[in-house]
Amino acid sequence: MIENVTPGPHGPLANVLAVRRGRGDPETGGLEHREALIYTLGKAAELEHLVMLQYLFAAFSLKQKVDEGLSTEHLAAVQRWRKTLLAISEQEMLHMALAENLLTAVGAAPRLARPNFPMPAYSYPAGVRIELVPFGEAALRHFAFLERPDGMDVEDAEGFEAIAQAVALPHDAQDEIVPQLQEFDTIGQLYRSIQAGMEHLAERLGPERLFIGPANAQATEEHFRWPELVAVTDLASARQAIDTIVEQGEGARGEWRDAHFGRLLGILDEYLEIKQADPAFEPTRPVVAANVRPQSTGIVVPLITDPGTTRCMDLLNVSYEVLLQLLSRYFAHTDETPEQLEVLANVSVGLMYTAIKTLGSVVTTLPVGPDMPGVTAGPGFELFYAVDYLLPHREAAWVLMEERLRDAAAFALRCGELCTPALMEPLARVARSLEKYADQLQAAS
Repeated sequence: MIENVTPGPHGPLANVLAVRRGRGDPETGGLEHREALIYTLGKAAELEHLVMLQYLFAAFSLKQKVDEGLSTEHLAAVQRWRKTLLAISEQEMLHMALAENLLTAVGAAPRLARPNFPMPAYSYPAGVRIELVPFGEAALRHFAFLERPDGMDVEDAEGFEAIAQAVALPHDAQDEIVPQLQEFDTIGQLYRSIQAGMEHLAERLGPERLFIGPANAQATEEHFRWPELVAVTDLASARQAIDTIVEQGEGARGEWRDAHFGRLLGILDEYLEIKQADPAFEPTRPVVAANVRPQSTGIVVPLITDPGTTRCMDLLNVSYEVLLQLLSRYFAHTDETPEQLEVLANVSVGLMYTAIKTLGSVVTTLPVGPDMPGVTAGPGFELFYAVDYLLPHREAAWVLMEERLRDAAAFALRCGELCTPALMEPLARVARSLEKYADQLQAAS
């Protein structure tokens, strides 16, 4: 029998905070030391990254043509939903950049690493499960649950009927954590805790001692074209960054209808209305999240056995890996010029649209393998290396990123030659874009 168990939050985040934060005054958000703040900001950046991938997976799983069994009217609705999910995923990328700005502002390295899917149950509180789920009622309910405004009862509030049931993805009962034991219940709550901790540390250490990160390590609108992407250099700009993240997700002061939360509810309502009128309506490809290789953690995951699908998925994963290397280099650069930083930003964003988006749409049309007939592959976004393994020396880092892009471009051409004719052109486009970005890195280095 286990005795003398201390009540309160449990898990990896709680363990660190229990050691580093002292008595845990709620007015400080429980973050009484810089290390606890850095750790929590790193978890926030990781969370934004993972949530972005959830939205991308759901968007890629949607059908895109009438010959996939959609009427013209239904296709128009599906296209609207896909556009909204991609727009939300883009804002999640903005939120990740803001979280990286908050990290670098207090003297920490960027956090672009993350666990591979499927993640162990203990990675986050039970109510913040992060899984790759195809578009559908379960996914939409779960996304809305993650983005819900802090402190609002989803069963009673106006407009919340859509997520009054099945708000959380199913999970093993052994992993259940009752709400009062969770480290945070909503994304907004996590960021308000971070803000309280920053305010406390600014008062205790002094702003000039807290905000010690180099100003030129901050991502801004100058390179990434998001007006909301502010440089974090003091407490006021830190609050502004946090407000942007929270307000775009759950809504400002209860105005949630135009935020992620409200937009997701709008999609869910329309989806359920169409489904009620036409029970045969199916907007989603028969996608399952699948990996190319077994998980090193031992967690069982569907494995791709079709050779063509394996090659395309590897190409997507390598493109995604280089994108993260570019972002990591941007936030933790050494002697790059402003022009070189702009190239890093442009190539990373370009990879998202011309490689990741294209390949994500391609792989969801490809079979997992003969052992799973009729099932197509959803991108698992596998990471095979730590994204910060590059040397801190600029010349070496740029050579390796350029080389990796050229290798990926050559691989894309081989994939196109070995795949069906319908895939030759999109893969050739990916190859050309990868080669173009490699040329840009070479010219700028």
